[in-house]
Amino acid sequence: MKQSFSFNRRQFARMLGASAVAGAGLVRAQDSRIVLGQSAAFSGPSMQLGTQFHAGAQLFFQQQAAQGGVNGRTVEIRQLDDGYEPDRCAQNTEKLIRDDVFALFGYVGTPTSVAALPLASAARVPFFAPFTGAMTLREPFKREAFHLRASYDDETELIVKQLVNLHQDRIGVFFQNDAYGKAGLAGVTKALAARKLKPVAEATVERNSVDVAAAVAKLAPSGAQAIVQVGSYKACAAFIRAARKAGFGGTFYNVSFVGTQALADELGKDGAGVMVSQVMPSPYSAVRPITREFVAAARQSGKVNPNYSSMEGYLAAKVFAEGLRRAGGRPTRDSLVTALESINDDFGGYRVGFASNNHVASRFVELSMLTGDGRVRV
Repeated sequence: MKQSFSFNRRQFARMLGASAVAGAGLVRAQDSRIVLGQSAAFSGPSMQLGTQFHAGAQLFFQQQAAQGGVNGRTVEIRQLDDGYEPDRCAQNTEKLIRDDVFALFGYVGTPTSVAALPLASAARVPFFAPFTGAMTLREPFKREAFHLRASYDDETELIVKQLVNLHQDRIGVFFQNDAYGKAGLAGVTKALAARKLKPVAEATVERNSVDVAAAVAKLAPSGAQAIVQVGSYKACAAFIRAARKAGFGGTFYNVSFVGTQALADELGKDGAGVMVSQVMPSPYSAVRPITREFVAAARQSGKVNPNYSSMEGYLAAKVFAEGLRRAGGRPTRDSLVTALESINDDFGGYRVGFASNNHVASRFVELSMLTGDGRVRV
């Protein structure tokens, strides 16, 4: 069955690739609307990531609609649930492309995005702001893919630099056993190798699972001073609790995809001292204008919880809308790509720079810490 599905997907991609060349990137005007397609986890153990990102993006697009839209057009997101499973995501993507969405937007996760991007590229459909930092989605360069956030290599470099500066060079890695976890592991290994070091131990957890017993048994007694976690919030929270119960007294560092507020909510008081690298401005500090704008909009709506995931959705929508504005009154997919490549601007304290040969907007990374009372400190 799996082999048949793979064959059909390749066939689908070839068909779309041929039609895209013939159509030269044109797309239906969609009346007064621009319809985006989003496949993400809206159910299951990672649902908070998809739900919060979507809520932040919807918040911005609804604001725009109330002000007359972008060049007179409103932007809508058609969302499909993939449960953070690649095959479901591929099926959703095929459906969205057949339904002629203008662009794919805000996909959540590495394994899902890895399944979707080849389909988007074959159909020449823009693939904007996936919630992942995997290098495999950035290299080799694909014209359709635009990345708002820094990479996992950028995040893990900062984490390892911080740990080594603190004289904690015995580092273990707990990672999800898929493309996401392996991307994070590669980043940690690369950062350690630059300092002539290696992970002292590695252990995995399966996607959408909280069965961490084997990983704890391997990592807790390994002699690691710190453990870098590359997973989603439920598995990482389960690992932290179990590792501490097993006697591990070191520190825990997570990459941004964990879902910071979701992790804090899962851990409660057990979150005190847990570190998370961030690729978005803090929604908890009013230093940047973009944060003040976002928090004010979230409070006015009464429906959006300001956190890093919803902040990322809001910023993704804001940058996309700017590209759409520059694409003019009769936008095509090609004109959108060209317009996005012209963006090199400050968005309220968050610098975004694309170019015709560079579709990675930012390398911004900073560290945050959970306080144990549901808050996040930068």
